[in-house]
Amino acid sequence: MDEVQVQGARVLVVDDVLANIDILCQALETAKYQVMVASSGREALDLASRFAPDLVLLDVTMPDLEGFAVCRRLKEEAHTGAIPVIFLTARAETADLAEGFRAGGVDYVTKPFHKEEVLLRIQTHLEKAALVRALGDKNAALETRTRQLEEEMARREALTQERNRLAGRLSLVDQREAQRWRRGALVGRSPTLKKILGDLDLLQSAPHTSVLILGESGTGKELIARAIHAGSERREGPFVPVNCAAIPRELADSLLFGHRKGAFTGAEQDQIGYFELAHGGTLFLDEVGTLPLELQPKLLRVLEERAVLPLGARTPREVQVRVLAATNADLEVQAQKGTFRQDLYYRLARFVVQVPPLRQRREDIGLLARHFLQLFAVEMGIEPPEISPRAQVLLEQYEFPGNVRELKNIVERALIESRGAEIRPEHLPLLAAAPKNGLTIATLPFNLEQAELLLIQRALQHCEGNITAAARLLGVERTKIYRRLGRLEQLSTLPPLSPG
Repeated sequence: MDEVQVQGARVLVVDDVLANIDILCQALETAKYQVMVASSGREALDLASRFAPDLVLLDVTMPDLEGFAVCRRLKEEAHTGAIPVIFLTARAETADLAEGFRAGGVDYVTKPFHKEEVLLRIQTHLEKAALVRALGDKNAALETRTRQLEEEMARREALTQERNRLAGRLSLVDQREAQRWRRGALVGRSPTLKKILGDLDLLQSAPHTSVLILGESGTGKELIARAIHAGSERREGPFVPVNCAAIPRELADSLLFGHRKGAFTGAEQDQIGYFELAHGGTLFLDEVGTLPLELQPKLLRVLEERAVLPLGARTPREVQVRVLAATNADLEVQAQKGTFRQDLYYRLARFVVQVPPLRQRREDIGLLARHFLQLFAVEMGIEPPEISPRAQVLLEQYEFPGNVRELKNIVERALIESRGAEIRPEHLPLLAAAPKNGLTIATLPFNLEQAELLLIQRALQHCEGNITAAARLLGVERTKIYRRLGRLEQLSTLPPLSPG
C-alpha cells in the first residue's frame, strides 16, 4: 500500500501537553491526515467511541486516566478494539514497554520525538492495519463463497435425490405405458406424420430452441415432446412433464420455480421447482395455455435469462433447460384477447409442430391398431390376432374423438373380449354402434326403416348395448327394439346386448 492510500486517515492525538499537541497536529495535517485532539483519557475514550479513528497517538502519563488504562478500554470494545495504538512516552524502561504491549499497543515513540519518525510509524501501522482489514475481508469473502459452494453442493444433492424420488414414482406399468405411447404415436405412413418426423429431424440441430406443439387432446403431443428430447443432445438429461392445468393456482409459482424455507406459511424447507428438476434436460409444459396470467411474465423471464428466482430467495439460480410446450387451445387467439401474453406466445412458438387428429390420418389407423395389438399381445403372452376386414372398416370409418388414446383403449378392450381370437365387429361395440362418418339430420336416409335402424343404433351406442336403457331413451317398448335386432345383425353393427 502506498502513501496515497493512507492519506486522509483519521488520527486521534491524546496528550495533556498543548505544545506536543500543536507539533503533532501541524505535522499530521501537513501529511494530509484528518486530526482529532483529546487532552485527557476520558475525552479520548469518548471521541474514539463516537468517531472510531484509524489510529490513536496516546500519551502514557495523564492526570485523570493513564494511557495504559485507556488502551485497555479501547481494546475491550468491539468497534474500537482493532484501532492501532501508538504510545507517546518519556519512559523507555523495559517494564513500561512490556506494560504497553500487554495493554494492546502496537508501538512506542519516545519523547522528545522527531516528526519524521512519528509520521513514518503512523504510515507503517496504518498500512499494516489496512492489510489486516483487506485480509479479513478476503477471508470473510472466502468463507462466504465456501458456504455458498457447500449450499450449492447440498442443493444439487437434494436435486439428485428429488429426481430419483420422482423417477421411483414411475411404476413398471407406467414405464411400459410411456414407451407404448411414444412408439405408437410415431407409427404410420400418412403425409402428416411424415411432416412431423421431418420436423423432428430439423429440431435435432437446434437443441436450445423452444417448441410449441399444437393438437387436440389424445393426439400424442407429449409423445412428440419425448421424441424431440430423445433426439436431442439433452437426451441424457431428465425429461420432466408438467400438466399446467393440474397445478393449483396458488402453488404454481412454487412448483415451477421453487421456494426457500420460510418464504410463506407452511414452507418448512427449501423446495426445488420443476425448472431446476429439469436442469440439463427438457421441461414439457402441457396445457400451457392454462397458466395463470400473473405468472406468465416470470416464465418469460426464466426463458430469456435462463435463471430462476425461487420464492424467498435473493439471488437467481442458473438453469439449462429446453422448454417444450403443448396446448389444444388457440394461443394466438388467447393472446389477442389478452388471456395469454403475446410476448410469451412468440417466445414459446419459436418452432411449431402441428399434430393432426387421427381422423385426418386415416391411412395410419390400421397400422396403429396392429401395432397396439402387438404390444398388448406381448404383455398378455399371446400371439397377436388378425383384424377382420369388417372390423378394419369400422376402425377406419370411426371418427375417434379421443384420437390415438381412444384407439389404444379400444384395441386393448377388443383383444380382451376376443380372448386372443380374430378381432371382429362384435369386439368393437362402440364403433359398431357409431353412426357413419358425417351423419347429420340432413344426411339421414329418406327410407323410414333405415332411419329408424340408425336411430336405434345410436341409442344402443349411447347406452353401451343396454336395451332397457335404450328403449327408455327412445320412449318405446323393449319389444320394438328386439323386433329390429335382426336388421341390425344383418348390418353387422349390433353391439353386445344387455337386457338391462
